[in-house]
Amino acid sequence: MKIEYTDVAIDDMARLREFIAEHNPLAADKIARRLVAGIKQLSRQPRLGHPVSHAPDPDQLRDLVPGSYIVRYTPLRQSVLILRIWHHREDWSNDDITEG
Repeated sequence: MKIEYTDVAIDDMARLREFIAEHNPLAADKIARRLVAGIKQLSRQPRLGHPVSHAPDPDQLRDLVPGSYIVRYTPLRQSVLILRIWHHREDWSNDDITEG
């Protein structure tokens, strides 16, 4: 199954990597590789993440939690669409986390 990213998810990944790279470029690379490796698992197991209970259709909106990060995604027929990526300590309460 193919993995696709929304523009917002790509921006999220870049933002997280840049934040870490300011303090430790090697750690930023390592964390980015781990995130991508975790996300790649979804190509074989698209329902690996937990359903988002407050979503209109919880089975269609899921969270994968690789390490300290939350990857919000939706499994589709031919692909998995990555919607957003956050560090678990980020305050995303002002964002509509049920959408991409």
